[in-house]
Amino acid sequence: MGVPRILVAGAGIGGLALAQALHHGGLDVTVFERDPTPTIRDQGYRLHIDPDGNAALRDCLPAPALAEVHRTSGVNGDLVASYTQRLEQVMAQTFPDVSGADVTHVDRNAFRQGLLTGLGDRVRFGRAVSGYSVTGSGRVRVEFAGGGGEEGDVLVGADGAGSAVRRRLLPHAALRDVGLRCLYGRMTIDDTTAALVPDDFARGFCWVGGDRGEGAGFAPVFFRERPAGARDYLMVAFVAGVARLGVPDQRLFALPAADLWRLAAGICADWHPALRALVAHADPGSFFPITIRASEPVGPWRPGPVTLLGDAVHTMPPAGGVGANTALQDAATLAAELIAAARGERSLAEAVGRYERVMLPRGFATIDRSLAMIGQMLGSPS
Repeated sequence: MGVPRILVAGAGIGGLALAQALHHGGLDVTVFERDPTPTIRDQGYRLHIDPDGNAALRDCLPAPALAEVHRTSGVNGDLVASYTQRLEQVMAQTFPDVSGADVTHVDRNAFRQGLLTGLGDRVRFGRAVSGYSVTGSGRVRVEFAGGGGEEGDVLVGADGAGSAVRRRLLPHAALRDVGLRCLYGRMTIDDTTAALVPDDFARGFCWVGGDRGEGAGFAPVFFRERPAGARDYLMVAFVAGVARLGVPDQRLFALPAADLWRLAAGICADWHPALRALVAHADPGSFFPITIRASEPVGPWRPGPVTLLGDAVHTMPPAGGVGANTALQDAATLAAELIAAARGERSLAEAVGRYERVMLPRGFATIDRSLAMIGQMLGSPS
């Protein structure tokens, strides 16, 4: 078998980590991304990277890319805590050794830039994969929304919760709306606003639970080295049920950013003054909403030249950053299998099947933990 050509739909976290590992392993890999440029769209700001995610990064990234991710990551924090809306501490967990080589969190946009290090034209932006077909020879041809297509030996759908690849491969797979919406925003930390950040909130992720089933996460990003144009900031993420927001989806997702900022301020109108100040000084143009969804479990399918990775197969709530870390684990597992196949140790179909037997139970077990976590954070069942 010659060097297999791997096509990846989606230049998100998992797709780029996979591309790095495959390229470094000598495989021919091309990533197709619908975004017109590498600048991230509205998906969130700060991502937590846990020990599993760090291990996967080490497995996937060559030294220059790993160094760039570390250089532009946030300074490691040493606290995870929760509070009432009156700023009374409920729980705190400290991490005394935060000086190691691992990262605890990254800015999503800086992370993507780091993951692109060295990939060059192997990532093609402005190319949305709309579907695929399996050829008579058993290869796979991707089709682009704007017309045209390309052929490879394996297609990996890493194209997120709205995956076109999943719709073709698993038309029965379903996403469940868990009834929660998240309003993301951020407050730039500068000479004026730094004094507003409570000491604990500058040390790591802090969750504030409200009295009516809502809550908000606050977490800083102090860059080790600021990428061009970046500024340190405090992420704000309000989570609430549709009824608590009081705005139907059709209107919520059409609201200008400044109106979403005012909506967030209204949610915490009776919270502690220090919390209200953080929202009052947030950047009005930084707010956007997302729907929190979770994939319904799917059973195994017959392995072939098409597989899935990350949110494309196991979408989960953003609690604890488990989605990003699971996508990184998927990338490391799949890359190892495909590289082994390229060495002649197994067929490509066997490699894909071995990956799926690990990925599926791991991903859906993580969804269960994520749903349980967000239920605990909001003081209600998931």
